[in-house]
Amino acid sequence: MKNYTIIAVKTNIITDKDNIEDVVENYTAKLRQSGDIITISESVVAMTQGRAIPTSQIKPGLLAKILWRFVRKVPYGIGLRNPYSMECAIRETGSARILLAAMVSAIMKIFKRRGNFYKIAGKQAAMIDAPHTAGLKEYYECVILGPKDPEAVAQKLSERIKSPVAIVDVNDISGCWVVGASNDANVKLIEEVLDDNPAGQGDACTPIIIIRPVTSNI
Repeated sequence: MKNYTIIAVKTNIITDKDNIEDVVENYTAKLRQSGDIITISESVVAMTQGRAIPTSQIKPGLLAKILWRFVRKVPYGIGLRNPYSMECAIRETGSARILLAAMVSAIMKIFKRRGNFYKIAGKQAAMIDAPHTAGLKEYYECVILGPKDPEAVAQKLSERIKSPVAIVDVNDISGCWVVGASNDANVKLIEEVLDDNPAGQGDACTPIIIIRPVTSNI
């Protein structure tokens, strides 16, 4: 694979008072070059959309209280193995879809096949981060939902800053997942380049990464 330079862009704490387009443009203005690819953490995009929900505002229903206990423990995060995040998944995708995902997942476990729950529950359920998992203390007591319309957000950003843009979910265990990208972004390349999580975790405050091709002088 071609060589790339990774530039981690440090920001202030981003909140729902911020506009994600302004954030990306302002923090990358002096760094961007032609040929760069800009990636943004999906959690930060969600935060600007008001989708970091304090647990004090979430009351898990009976279905959430039952189902979260059956979610498998995985090394890369809690996900929906928490009544608060499960309640949010039910609100996001509907109780019928979550129940169907749970039933199919239970049946497939008999055949030692895993991963079916999120395939049926959908992208928005898969992107939910449980409380007490955020790297920033300001969001420690929040469930962070996935961003709304990540493809549209990435495309609009790309048109504004004139660079390919991707919204990514990256961690140290499972690598990089592009959840939304502009039309001109190379998703496969981005996932390969960011697989080792060069941005670090949330407390690093580097939610924007610039991927820059290395020009050979030979």
